[in-house]
Amino acid sequence: MRVGVLGATGLIGSSVVARLLAEGHQVRGWARGTATSARSQPAVEWNDLDMSSLATAQDWRHHLAGLDAVVNCAGLLQDAPGESVEAVHATAITALVLACAQSGVRCFVQVSAIGLDAGTPTAFSRTKQVGDTALMASDLEWMVLRPSVVVGRQAYGGSALFRALATLPVLPVVKGTGPLDIVALDDVASTVAFFLRPGAPGRVVLDLAGPEHLSFVDVIRTYRAWLGWPPARTVSISAVLAGLVFRLGDAAGLLGWRPPVRSTILAEIRRGAAGDPQAWQTMTGIVPQSLAATLSAEPAGVQERWFAVLYLLKPVVLVALSLFWIVTGLISLGPAASAGEVFLQEAGAGTLALPLALAGALADLAIGLGIAWRRTSRLALLGGAGLSVLYALAATVLVPRLWLDPLGPLVKILPVLVLHLQALATLRDR
Repeated sequence: MRVGVLGATGLIGSSVVARLLAEGHQVRGWARGTATSARSQPAVEWNDLDMSSLATAQDWRHHLAGLDAVVNCAGLLQDAPGESVEAVHATAITALVLACAQSGVRCFVQVSAIGLDAGTPTAFSRTKQVGDTALMASDLEWMVLRPSVVVGRQAYGGSALFRALATLPVLPVVKGTGPLDIVALDDVASTVAFFLRPGAPGRVVLDLAGPEHLSFVDVIRTYRAWLGWPPARTVSISAVLAGLVFRLGDAAGLLGWRPPVRSTILAEIRRGAAGDPQAWQTMTGIVPQSLAATLSAEPAGVQERWFAVLYLLKPVVLVALSLFWIVTGLISLGPAASAGEVFLQEAGAGTLALPLALAGALADLAIGLGIAWRRTSRLALLGGAGLSVLYALAATVLVPRLWLDPLGPLVKILPVLVLHLQALATLRDR
């Protein structure tokens, strides 16, 4: 069978693609930025695709040529610059369903989210419901799968957050969170593959829920045990403080980042992600794994421990570097402007001392702002590393005495440069 997979580079989508290839299907993978995946999985027909730009059936039709089935694993947590949950979950899927019907693609597997029938407190869940409703109103052979929180060997979003929080010796707990029926990524991929087999039932809605109700603290404790660390203390934090933290995540989202700590997550975890796996198990024969069993099947190694710690440090490093460059630029433009000019005159800049001091200050500001904005962060980090090396080389040639300065202005360039390299190494989310 020729199957098109939307969101093919995501946590669920990449696992589904691997499972379908293993079962002999031909796969066309749709996602944004597929170059890395194309190199690692050359058996897939990769296509760069921005779902938010596909608002009509006509927009979709040529993408469906030659396909027998579509699996939608795409999803957004909440709106961000250039990203709209309404466009991805509702408008694009409604158009895709119509395009499938017009193009003869009869099979459509929708990976949605659990609990939509119990209310939609966020734009994420509301728009997911719109997409589900459009599909279920069609005459296609549809399957709507609604997984709870999905975890596996790969880590992204919520599953990455679990690992990061497990590194903390003191765990902050938000009161009023609902139960989580954690579901294994392998079980979700197996379910998608099941419904693409000949004779599989159609027109069904299934909750994909794990076999146990866990509190948020239970989940973190299980991850901490998997990572081999002793139990952590817990401390309750106020709703005001929790709201502030999640709002900071929203602010990062406005800059193009995708932190798992955002207001949508807060609303969703307060609702919980629980369901009954009995119908799923009866129909497919898949016995859902517990979280502990899922994790213990692949024991944690040093790479998992490094990831957990570095994931938590990543935003700290990026914020520190951004502020370092911005504050340096502002100081150079303000209280230290004359000192910079005097230093450059000592270096032999002559009448160019003032223009060069201003240019350096503006360059520092541009790098700091560029690091803060997700789309320019890589270029800005490279620029910051390059400018640091340039400053060090120029000072070595023109004012070598600075290497012996007790405050170490040149020596300190070395750890700053290393931080740039670390930020570059951890910049990609997946």
